[in-house]
Amino acid sequence: MNPAAEAFAVVLPALLVAHHVADHWAQTPRQAARKGDPGWSGRRACAGHVTTYTAVTAGLTGLLWWLFDLTVTWGGFLAGQLVSAVTHYVVDRRVPLAWLARRVGKGEMLEFGAPRPGRDDNPHLGTGAYALDQSWHWWWLLVTAMCTAVI
Repeated sequence: MNPAAEAFAVVLPALLVAHHVADHWAQTPRQAARKGDPGWSGRRACAGHVTTYTAVTAGLTGLLWWLFDLTVTWGGFLAGQLVSAVTHYVVDRRVPLAWLARRVGKGEMLEFGAPRPGRDDNPHLGTGAYALDQSWHWWWLLVTAMCTAVI
């Protein structure tokens, strides 16, 4: 098998696992609640989340690189982690993803499951915004794995 294909085949599922652990276990409640807020408090909360998120993805990628003696370069490793961190930060600031969703006709999906105005609806993880957020992260994790494997 091609060494880049081997690295990709190992790194991609690891990134998907690391993503879920970092997004749901490593992220603090404060970061989750405030990372989309306007201003510096929102930026700080999002940066704190992305820092711990990147520690988890980099740690697992590095462990697998060592454990399986993957043909990964430092440039590929760093490029992959940079792509992951930057795109995760941009999406988790919420406004860019909402803008994109509305531009491509997903505005209704974005609002699906959100509390209705004037109602005491219970917000939960099953919203359209959450689904769009997670699928966008997964797309960029695919790109991250490709960068890690081929650069």
